[in-house]
Amino acid sequence: MPEFCKVERDGHVTTITINRPEVMNAIHPPASAELSHAFDAFVADPDARVAILTGAGEKAFSAGNDLKYQAAGNKIEWPATGFAGITQRFENAKPVIAAVNGFALGGGFEIVLACDIAIASEKASFGLPEPRVGQAAMAGGMHRLPRQIGYKPAMGMLLTGRRVESREALALGIVNEVVAPHQLMTIARRWADAICECSPVSVRTTKRVALEGLSHASLREAMSARYEAIAELVKSEDYVEGPIAFAEKRKPKWKGL
Repeated sequence: MPEFCKVERDGHVTTITINRPEVMNAIHPPASAELSHAFDAFVADPDARVAILTGAGEKAFSAGNDLKYQAAGNKIEWPATGFAGITQRFENAKPVIAAVNGFALGGGFEIVLACDIAIASEKASFGLPEPRVGQAAMAGGMHRLPRQIGYKPAMGMLLTGRRVESREALALGIVNEVVAPHQLMTIARRWADAICECSPVSVRTTKRVALEGLSHASLREAMSARYEAIAELVKSEDYVEGPIAFAEKRKPKWKGL
């Protein structure tokens, strides 16, 4: 059994909980390794369609890198999939929802940025304070934040290390929704269930193409490019089932194939 994370499966939804509340869910290499294994299992499971990632306790989603562990002289090695097993996981086509229950700072915020959707508690706050301790947001924050909220708002956070509370995070586009703390997991699950109502093939195609399209400099180039995922979609059984179910006025019977 993992020591630093918890994994629960309910239907097509996998919930992964960072489980180090005594250190505000800070991530050290052993925790990263466990989280990487948890995401490996989620990606490999054909029946798992969506993951919800959250933190144990009420104070923190994750306070980021465990600096005390690092300062103690412990060896620092991260898995190939990146910090918390997610920040370098570029090949995962399944959606991941961050349910941010408290502080998401440094690497904790970079984990949120690596997710596809983020739901925040009213008590949540976000920031990349690495420059204040002689570090830098090297788990993707320096690249993902400008792409997700725009250059100047991102640099305002990156260069000062300032925190933003949940409502400002919503206005900036960092999160999709802000909810009362007791509603957080319910609303995150509602988003997950809405995704599960859609064709698994269509969802995977949409995520893959959206991410691959960002590598093109212009909209014209992105729309003109050829995507393997689209070729797979049009050959799938779901591609046929969707229009038939619509015409017959019934719910589709998705096979994810």
